[in-house]
Amino acid sequence: MYVAVKGGERAIEAAHELLAQARRGDPQVPELTLQQVSGQLSLAVDRVMAEGSLYDRELAALAIKQARGDLIEAVFLLRAFRTTLPRLAVTRPIETGRMAPRRRISATFKDLPGGQMLGPTFDYTHRLLDFALAAGASAAPEPAGVPAEPGPMPRAPAAVDPAADVNGDARGPARALAFLDAEDLIERPPMTGSDDPPDITRDPLAFPAPRAARLQNLARGDEGFLLALGYSTQRGYGRTHPFAGEIRMGEVEVEIVPEELGFAIVIGEVTVTECDMVNQFAGSATEPARFTRGYGLAFGEGERKAMAMALVDRALRADQLGEDTGAPAQDQEFVLYHSDNVEASGFVQHLKLPHYVDFQSELNLIRRIRAGTPRAVAAEPEPAAAGEED
Repeated sequence: MYVAVKGGERAIEAAHELLAQARRGDPQVPELTLQQVSGQLSLAVDRVMAEGSLYDRELAALAIKQARGDLIEAVFLLRAFRTTLPRLAVTRPIETGRMAPRRRISATFKDLPGGQMLGPTFDYTHRLLDFALAAGASAAPEPAGVPAEPGPMPRAPAAVDPAADVNGDARGPARALAFLDAEDLIERPPMTGSDDPPDITRDPLAFPAPRAARLQNLARGDEGFLLALGYSTQRGYGRTHPFAGEIRMGEVEVEIVPEELGFAIVIGEVTVTECDMVNQFAGSATEPARFTRGYGLAFGEGERKAMAMALVDRALRADQLGEDTGAPAQDQEFVLYHSDNVEASGFVQHLKLPHYVDFQSELNLIRRIRAGTPRAVAAEPEPAAAGEED
């Protein structure tokens, strides 16, 4: 139990005032607007929305501004606000196959139906500081508004309809992995569990956790932590030899089914990034040799997060597929309990709070132990034998 010392409240109020001054910075410099944060720091906003599990660009921008750019603190703020919101409806699963993509690439098929769409990416940039930005100039000329003439459309194999997914429903650009689906060379998307998935924001995790709960946890998980785990699987700690089957980023519609109507209506759209990772699988006594999948999806433009999530999702299925386990990325409890940056930050940062009583008890214990232990006496050197020199 902590007891506030006299004067503590005034000190905390003063600390709040100093924090506000530090957040504002030089008052001679114009203050950042939320539109500037959302528009020019869009990747930071997307990450905060994803890990805060609340799709609202304005609120995420506000959280980043209030947190002075500390993204984990901003995630904490957004999650805290999220707990105050009522739940008015449950949306239908988003149809990423109907996505209007702004970026769509595959590292497994060069001639992708619909073509490779590079979109906005750092992948092909030189990592050189652009000092024109410091002078307020644009890094690139304004777009002319005339789209480049598209190249010829590659033909898909006759077994695959480019305008349909594996279930035959009309879709947007055909999925890259539909070729493998048609030949039964890759597993169908693994089931996530029942039609009524668990809600990890309301119910505590129980192990073994179903895949639906694992994917929820990974979607909210810290990008850096998942990136490290995904990297570890590529270095041999749960090797699965991944290929980026397809990465999509774009807008998808969000639908609900109001009880009074009984049919789905579109209430808006969100930007998401989706990754299908292709992994090797040698087969088992009951399963033929085929490729397996890892899946990742994040709010906004979060390609690195979606890829890392897909790598870890596949690693967590090793036991189900009868593979050897033991790597950190294959341990459900290790991954799911430690991926939450808000909880991790709280446990680490609580060490700054007063622990006076605890420390004094341990200090007294150490003193009592030392008082009851004879002090070691240094052994005196033996005299040198006659005729020996030092």
